[in-house]
Amino acid sequence: MHVPDHFLNDATSITTGLAAVAAVGYAAYRARSEVTRDRIVMAAATTGLVFAVQMLNYPVSSGTSGHLMGGALAAALVGPWLGMLSVTVVLLVQSLVFADGGITALGTNVLLMAVVGTLVGWTVTRVALFLLRGRAAPLAAGAGALVSVPVSAAVFVVLFAVGGTVAVPVGELASQMLGVHLAIGAGEALITGGVVALVMAVAPGAAHIESAVALESGQPARVASGSRRPVAVLGAGAVVAAVLLSSFAASSPDGLEATASAVGFAGAARDHALSGLPLADYGAAGGVFVGLAGLIGVALCAAIAALALAALRRSTPVAVPVTAG
Repeated sequence: MHVPDHFLNDATSITTGLAAVAAVGYAAYRARSEVTRDRIVMAAATTGLVFAVQMLNYPVSSGTSGHLMGGALAAALVGPWLGMLSVTVVLLVQSLVFADGGITALGTNVLLMAVVGTLVGWTVTRVALFLLRGRAAPLAAGAGALVSVPVSAAVFVVLFAVGGTVAVPVGELASQMLGVHLAIGAGEALITGGVVALVMAVAPGAAHIESAVALESGQPARVASGSRRPVAVLGAGAVVAAVLLSSFAASSPDGLEATASAVGFAGAARDHALSGLPLADYGAAGGVFVGLAGLIGVALCAAIAALALAALRRSTPVAVPVTAG
């Protein structure tokens, strides 16, 4: 659901941009206490994985595809605040390096996928864990993913109703968006639940969701023995998805593109200002093999996330114990 430039008017785009900056800034503030070395590495690997899996469009109906948004998955792996930062890095790299998602619409995309997707996904995950009494964490994460996608789609409908550049029947827009994104959410749920189950199996205690499981079940939280195993799993998954599986991604329009065509506002989109870059459209613009473009994207996302979180860690004041004297 990458919104292109000019679907929304300037005032709406500026407003969503300011809201996104405020939300991401707050996430960075909240994440300061979480940026240990192990969490930085885990968040970097998660960022690379989200980028890679977002390349894998899967068919949801005739002529329509969907792809992972990643907020619920990132929250389950590294928590909602680091997860929000992780998805934001992915969206920045996609827009500025791969010309995927408009530049003026970057704030809108961050708001929809990094902010709404992550926070709704984590909230629903926590509710599901409470109802399940801490059992079936992958199922709870999948439930969060399932709900996060149509909720983000609903927020887009509201934004377009307020500031869309083309007048369309809002009821038809809502019906199309929610219908197709509910189906996309089912795919997101399967991917999210599967990844969470795998990480919990190979590295107990590494996923953030396990701390919530311990809280709901009343059991002591498991502590991972080290960060290498989950990072290796996430890194290997990112490389396989970006290099090998990306060539088999569905080429049909995604849910937003299909809706825009059906409802009548597809023509409002402007060409991306960076569409001439060699890696635009994941290498198609420069004749770069999509697997190589994907590998570059994974490396960029992981490196930027690691550097940004390391800088955040260095900027965080260290509490000095006060002794009586």
